[in-house]
Amino acid sequence: MSSEGQAAAAEDLIDNTGQGRFELCRDGELVGWLYYTHLRPNRYALQHTEVESSHQHQGVAGAMVRRVLDEIRSREGTITAICPFVVDYLSRTTTYADLIDGRHPGYSNRAAAESAARAKAGG
Repeated sequence: MSSEGQAAAAEDLIDNTGQGRFELCRDGELVGWLYYTHLRPNRYALQHTEVESSHQHQGVAGAMVRRVLDEIRSREGTITAICPFVVDYLSRTTTYADLIDGRHPGYSNRAAAESAARAKAGG
C-alpha cells in the first residue's frame, strides 16, 4: 500500500484583497475562490464560492472553505455566512460555530441562502 505517485497537491490560500476574494491554488494553479466583504471591526461576509470547471467534484470548495475559515480564525475575525455553499458547510459541523458573528450571522440554512441569491440575481 504505497502512496508513491499519489503525492498530495501543494495548496496555497491567497487573500486577494484587490478583488475581495480568497483564492485557492493547487500546485500553483488557481482552482477556486471565495468572494468576501471585509467589514469592521473584523467581520468577513462570505459572499460566493466558485470552482474552476476543470476542478469541480474534486473537493476544492470544501477544502477552500475550511482553509478560509481557519485563516479568519487566525485573524481573530468573525463571519457572516451568505454563500449557500458556506452555509451548507457550516450546517454540517460545529468546528467553526465560534466564528459566526452573533449580531450578523447570515443565513441559517442553504435554502434561505439560495432563495436570497436568486432574488438578488433577479432584481
